[in-house]
Amino acid sequence: MEHGLIPGEELVGGIDLFSTIESGQTYCWRREDGRTYESTERGGWYTTVVDGEVLRVRQVEAGLEWEATTDPVDRLTYLLRLDDDLDAILAATPEDPLIGEAYRTHRGLRLVRDPPFRCLISFICSAQMQVPRIHRMQVALSETFGEAVAVDGETYHAFPTPERLARASEEELRELSLGYRAPYVKATAEMVAAGEAHPEEALGLGYEAARESLTRFVGVGEKVADCVLLFSLGYLQAVPLDTWIRSAIEEHYPECDRGNYRETSRAIRERFGGEYAGYAQTYLFHHLRTGAATA
Repeated sequence: MEHGLIPGEELVGGIDLFSTIESGQTYCWRREDGRTYESTERGGWYTTVVDGEVLRVRQVEAGLEWEATTDPVDRLTYLLRLDDDLDAILAATPEDPLIGEAYRTHRGLRLVRDPPFRCLISFICSAQMQVPRIHRMQVALSETFGEAVAVDGETYHAFPTPERLARASEEELRELSLGYRAPYVKATAEMVAAGEAHPEEALGLGYEAARESLTRFVGVGEKVADCVLLFSLGYLQAVPLDTWIRSAIEEHYPECDRGNYRETSRAIRERFGGEYAGYAQTYLFHHLRTGAATA
């Protein structure tokens, strides 16, 4: 393993690694203590496998300490959006008491750029499911169908390829607690493996056309599509309308409720400032889900 540090002073707006990784936007990372999404303890190592390379990172006083099988700085910068000017992004959001409270409480939370196929499968699995269980599903998929990577006596698992998931039976997937999501995961993996469609094909399209492109996949509605756009493909204006955000609309932004997903999504994006509305959404989701809100 190589070792290094990304100095904190290089990250405009700072970094809160715990809030970034455990805010319900990514299921690609695992805590070394095995308690991802189950403990608020900070400072431990997080690990992922991307393109066959093992990446480990933890937050220390000086910044982000890393260990990896190859120099990971560019990859970490991409995956954790370390090059975002967080100060400018948060300043671009219209003043709002609840969002302002979320920004102050979780300062340093950054959006992520997860690998597209992995992100797509994660959020297909997310339907009617709490984040700890979604994460456990992704761990189970990786350990059962992903390639094992051995480093320094430790074994890590990559997320399975589309081809490997396509070969899995529905029964095998159900045994990993995917339930009714199993056929959706299998069918979507088959589409990608066969070259019929790929989530990256949405890149370069206008926002709503990109969302429509992603709904081609089995088990993907507008909310899951918005999650993939925001947490993988860089559409920072996307605002997934999950249960927490719908509750916030009902209580704090009732004027944005237009009676259907598309129009309500458009209204809340405008309310959150447009270009970086997805940042406001993610801070607000994390703030409400963790019970930190007082406004």
